Parts: sequence; structure tokens; C-alpha cells
Amino acid sequence: MQEYAVVVGGGLAGAEAAWQLARRGISVILYEMRPKVMTGAHRTGNLAELVCSNSLGSQDLSTASGLLQEELAILGSLLLTVARNCSVPAGTALAVDREMFAITVTEYLQREPLIEIRREEVLQIPTDPFVIIASGPLTSPSLSRSLEEVAGMGQLFFYDAIAPLVEADSIREEVCFRGSRYQKGELPGGDYWNCPLSREEYFRFIEALRTAECFPLPEWEKEQLRFFEGCLPIEELARRDPLAPAFGPMRPAGLRDPRTGKKPFAVVQLRQDNVACSLLNMVGFQTNLKWSEQARVFRLIPGLETARFARFGQMHRNTFLCSPKLLEPTLEFRGRPGLFFAGQITGVEGYVGNAGTGLVAAINLARRIWGIPPRVFPRETMLGSLLWYVTHAGPETFQPMKANFGLLPPLETNLRDRELRHRALVERALQTMREFAAEMALEEQAVARLSKKGALIGS
Repeated sequence: MQEYAVVVGGGLAGAEAAWQLARRGISVILYEMRPKVMTGAHRTGNLAELVCSNSLGSQDLSTASGLLQEELAILGSLLLTVARNCSVPAGTALAVDREMFAITVTEYLQREPLIEIRREEVLQIPTDPFVIIASGPLTSPSLSRSLEEVAGMGQLFFYDAIAPLVEADSIREEVCFRGSRYQKGELPGGDYWNCPLSREEYFRFIEALRTAECFPLPEWEKEQLRFFEGCLPIEELARRDPLAPAFGPMRPAGLRDPRTGKKPFAVVQLRQDNVACSLLNMVGFQTNLKWSEQARVFRLIPGLETARFARFGQMHRNTFLCSPKLLEPTLEFRGRPGLFFAGQITGVEGYVGNAGTGLVAAINLARRIWGIPPRVFPRETMLGSLLWYVTHAGPETFQPMKANFGLLPPLETNLRDRELRHRALVERALQTMREFAAEMALEEQAVARLSKKGALIGS
């Protein structure tokens, strides 16, 4: 009898997991509740819809994001391939046309004969023997209660936010200027529109931002409010320190206004959000301000005085497991072989990291089906170190984590020069991943040969 797997959730991790399982000859039932049941952040029923941003991070191999992308390329990630085919200019970043990306991924999975997509809400963890839960940070209340029962403890949660989208033809091009940091870009003049602020304009904007009214939170959640520190709402950042945005998302590093030849005091970058160039994403401007306040405050930014907002920013509740207590580094749930978790619910942050967890969970679930042990990915790789962190961090202080070089084990030789050290870490990681991927491929081929032999004997 042919084994099958159940995947719950059609986001990045679930879509990647379903595809990887099908590639290995395993039938998949993929559950996605949208569009029948929508979330507070999604807009469509497409699989792998990007919510917070259209950027998958830097492609530069000197960065943790670029290294992680290359590791997924070695492993044959569907989502990375689609992202590269749906990319829009964004300097060194891999940014995509969101709609094209989600539609393309959906079409890939719909055409795959081994994948059955069911548009249903899953109310509890399935009892099937082989399951991947990739329900994401916006897991439905019913499934969340089921997870709490299985976990035997309360869920951890934090709040995340998304940035506004501006209609491109509504910005004042005579005020903004084209440019990419340190002239790294694809388009003539630069891949970003930049709104420059003088010192006076910056502090006027920050004062309005710090005093603007936010959407209220339910009383019972206020005391437990925890932001993800790697993606703070812009108003929260400004309230902590008026200069924090100038050293964060509004830093002018690597930019000069071509009309003055000078670096602005601060800058707001607008990144192309679709292939048609009709929408621009306010980079780093995730927010929980009331929509009327967003319109008022953000129009204080030079160049956005007449901006039309195609989508206002919003904040949403993100749910994740206490993975250090609950998951093995293989992403298998402790105490229930065959049950795996993937995606943001594991505590991995970032689009590429989440796709990577779906890939790992699929590989290891397939191995369970074949009767061979799941594999722990090498810590010398970025993906392996990321999974090691989320399954070994201190449970009391555990917070979601993005890929970063600090997760990797140190080199045998201590290199003081940061650039040389990162280059050496990247070379080691990629070589390790290539060898590891080749080793797993040989194991899978051996399993396939044995399966064919068994089928012939049985016939």
C-alpha cells in the first residue's frame, strides 16, 4: 500500500513540504483553509502568499540570507526557484512580485498529480501516521487549542506587523530620488525610491509618530504583549529612542541625494512590490497605527505628501511553539514519531528560513515513511544552525530567530577580519551542504532501488 502524508497549511513551509514529498513519490493531502476561512493578514486564497514584505532578503553570499538561499538552491527548493523567476529589481535583495509568486507556486502544486489540495480548516492535529503541521503564525483558534493540548503547555506568542503599500504614481518624484545603497542595483539610477529627510523634518516626523494613536489590543493580551525584536513596529522603535529609526530602517548609509551630492539626515526607502511597478513597499515601516493616523503621519515624509495607500500596515498575533521543549532538531515532535512541524510556528523567522523548514520536515518525514532515521542537518550549514538554535535555545527566554552568522559554530582558525571570516564560514557551509545533500541523495536512491526490487518480488 502506498503511504501518504498530510500537510496542514499552504504557506511557504507547507507548499515547499508538499512539493518535496511529491518529488520523493509520496502522495500528499495538503490542507489550506483559505479562502473559505481567511486570516487578518492574508488577502487571497493563493498558496505561499507573502504577507509582511515582498523581499526574501539579500542574495549577496557575504550575508546570512544569501548563504541560506544558496543552501536551499543546493537542496532543490521549489520556492527559491519560483522567487528567482518572479523577481523584481531590489538592489542585492531577492524581492518578488507577490501576486505572480503566489499564483505560480499554486499552479505548480495544483498540476502535481501526487498532491491533493483540500480547502478546509483543520480543527485539530490529524491522527494520520505521517503529518506536517505548517499552519503558520496565524494558526486558527481551534487548531491552536489542539496544539496546546498536545504540547501540554500554553502557547507562546508575539506580535508582528506589516508595512503599508503606496501607489507608485502618487509619490512626488521631484522630491524623491532613485538610488540603491552603495550603488548596488539593477535599474539605471537605482532600484529604490528614496524620500530624504533633513534633521528638522526627521524630528517633526518622529514626534508625530511617537504620539500617534494605535489600534487597541484586547485587555487580556496587553499584559502578555511581546514584539518580535527583529521586526518592531516603526512607532515602537521611535518610542524607545527618537534616534532609533535613523540608525535602523531610516538610516541613510550608502545613499546620496544626486541633486545635492550630500547624504540626507535620514531616508525612507520605497521598494518595488510588483512587476508592473505600480506598488511600492515602505521598507521597514511595519506598523500598528490606526489607518487614519498612518495617512496623516506618513504624509509628513517628504515625497509622500500626496501618497495614496493601496494597503495600510497592520499588526497581527503570531503563534509559535516552545520548540526547545517540544521539537527535535529534525523538526519531529518529541513523543510522537511521524509528526513534524515546519514554518514560523517553529520559531524560525524569515521567508527563506520558513521554506527551508518545510523542506527539512519533508525530507525527514519521507525517511520515516521509508523506515530510515531522520537526519539532523549539519550545524556548519546556516539551515542546520538555525534548526539547532530553535530546538536548543533556553525555553524561558526563547524568541524567534532569523538566519545570522552568529548561529554558526566558530572556525578552527580565528579570523579577526569580519569579511574574511564570513567568507570562510560561507565556503565551509556550502561545501558541507553539498556533501550532505549528495549523501542523502544516495540514501534516497538506495531506498528507491529496494522499493522497486520489493515490488518485483511481490508481483
